[in-house]
Amino acid sequence: MKKALQISGTPRAQHHAFFVALAILSAASTALAQDVGPTLNSPRNAPTGDLLNMKGVDRPSALTGVTIEQRLNSQLPLDATFRDEYGQTVRLGRYFGKRPVVLALVYYECPMLCTQILNGMVRAAKVMRFTPGRDYDVVAISFDARETPKQAMLKKAVYMKDYGHPETAGGWHFLTGGPDSIKRVTDAVGFRYKWDVYTATFAHASAIYVLTPDGKLSKYFYGIEYSPKDMRLGLVEASQNKIGNAVDQILLFCYHFDPTSAKYTFLAMGILQAAGAATVLMLGGFVIIMLRRDSRQKGSRAA
Repeated sequence: MKKALQISGTPRAQHHAFFVALAILSAASTALAQDVGPTLNSPRNAPTGDLLNMKGVDRPSALTGVTIEQRLNSQLPLDATFRDEYGQTVRLGRYFGKRPVVLALVYYECPMLCTQILNGMVRAAKVMRFTPGRDYDVVAISFDARETPKQAMLKKAVYMKDYGHPETAGGWHFLTGGPDSIKRVTDAVGFRYKWDVYTATFAHASAIYVLTPDGKLSKYFYGIEYSPKDMRLGLVEASQNKIGNAVDQILLFCYHFDPTSAKYTFLAMGILQAAGAATVLMLGGFVIIMLRRDSRQKGSRAA
């Protein structure tokens, strides 16, 4: 009978080769049994296995630490330097001092959420009767330090066309900047975001912000849909009533801004409810008094 496997060489060499082969087979079987996942520290990190994160161990949640912390009255760093859509170096304070400002923290190559934020802001601007560049300014800042003024200009062109009033272009500003300037602004706003290596995108929350003319945070509006009424009242309040009309002053008297829901609520509603309850109590008391008086009169007649 012929041997199925013959190892040539001296007996000692044959013995050594046998144990080397055994070690290789053992290592291979162990790797298969352990279902080896991606090496997270690898420079060429291509996730494999458990792509849906069913075990919850391949990677931490992309949203861990991603949030927006309200920092009302916080001062923006107006000395921070950026580049505008024309490539010129500018200080952030250039866009403050005269009018309130609507701020959007986005990045221009965002595949989804940032576009929705800018879309919602423009939809609200179309309904409001305030004019950018006259009543308020719009400042969009990219928090991706890799982006360029060319990308900012392209993004501005898209939204100027959508807004439909090219004469207001001087009131819309799309900025890019370095990591230090970006961090100073995002820290002042309380905007926490992070890079997700698995999707090659930034994980971040959505909001726009209304600031006073001197660069202090006045209002936070969350989500991707912004009420034109709330935006208008927020701008009027941030301007200290320097824009708007008498109707806005009455509405601000009747409405109260709730920072938790980021909406203006009807302040007079509570007063009306309290007045209604008091009226019911008074009428109830009057009815009881009249019934008792009637009962006493009937008793005295019967006597």
